[in-house]
Amino acid sequence: MLKLIDLIEQSGVTLGDFKIHCAIDNKRSEWRPLQEYFAGTFEIGQSQQSQKNFECDNIVTLINLSNSRRWLYVGCYHVERVRRARGWNGFIYTLNRIPGLEHLDGRAIIDFPKTFRASYLIGPKHRGSLLVNSIREEKLSIADFPGFNSVCLPFEMLESIVQQDIRSWRTALANIAGVYVIADCATGRHYVGSAYGGIGLRQRWSSYVTTGHGGNKELRNLLKKKGADYVQNFQFSIVEVCDINSSTEFVIDRESHWKRVLMSREFGLNSN
Repeated sequence: MLKLIDLIEQSGVTLGDFKIHCAIDNKRSEWRPLQEYFAGTFEIGQSQQSQKNFECDNIVTLINLSNSRRWLYVGCYHVERVRRARGWNGFIYTLNRIPGLEHLDGRAIIDFPKTFRASYLIGPKHRGSLLVNSIREEKLSIADFPGFNSVCLPFEMLESIVQQDIRSWRTALANIAGVYVIADCATGRHYVGSAYGGIGLRQRWSSYVTTGHGGNKELRNLLKKKGADYVQNFQFSIVEVCDINSSTEFVIDRESHWKRVLMSREFGLNSN
């Protein structure tokens, strides 16, 4: 499997003395790296450190995807200088993004099963552990709601949409019932579900963000077997929009139709 550091060096970048910054949610503060990245403010947060964590030439930065073994590579940065912060106890680094890596920045998804707490790693020690899972065609980002026919959300993006409470998505999804599909991108199997009874699609999908399985027996069993991190393989889309006031019977009938179309009972993740 391809290794991230090899790809960076093959692009003509000499990392020299480098560290790997593993940015992950800090439960003791409001620091949410992935949400900051989507908001365009991650680099500001990265530059502000409570300790001298970047005493090196360059930094390879990863952001954790929903407390899993998968990480988003967001860029390499050259450490220019550091100064003491004013008004708070810490340090502010001047970090310059290294050019020539645009084909990887925000696109490369990395497998790195980090089982220890340290977030600032000696680069050469771990260079062989950062394995490239995939490289996206476009940078991972959250745009405004694209229309019902264009919804196709990896789990980590759905999680950020719900947690950031993005208005265009909230407005669109909160006021519709309908039928949705969760695809297991590791196997190609589908789960067909629905939102009805006055509960909008946003509320229904929010339950998946909270639990990973949304209370569905089949998905709960799958995550129990594969581990909670397996939720990163889920992708959410809408196959049919219904009026929020549609009857429960009508929506369930449409759900059954799509189960037949996709054969999700026979070959997917639906048991009924």
